Amino acid sequence: MTKDEIKKYKEILGVEKEKLDKEIEEHEKLVDMGGDIDGGDEESDEAEEMGNQLGISHAFRTRKEEIEGALLRIQNGTYGKCVKCGGEISKEVLEIVPESELCAKCKKLG
Repeated sequence: MTKDEIKKYKEILGVEKEKLDKEIEEHEKLVDMGGDIDGGDEESDEAEEMGNQLGISHAFRTRKEEIEGALLRIQNGTYGKCVKCGGEISKEVLEIVPESELCAKCKKLG
């Protein structure tokens, strides 16, 4: 992989990480439960919404960790190599999922 390609992926990953940081912040804002005590259904809905938001936030955090791992592999000079077998990760895979750490063969064996 050329230096220009690595630079391109680093930029893509950096932009995506910034987007995820904003999404995580937005989804982790506390839902206003209000002060009314007569709305049990309303509080139940709000609690469910809070659970949904935290679930979404968890998915964003997981992807952010994958991106941070890819950025670390760029730093270490191992980006584009499968962490399982050491083989090359195809450019087709990296174009779709630039944070991928496994080659297509190892993903299939999963």
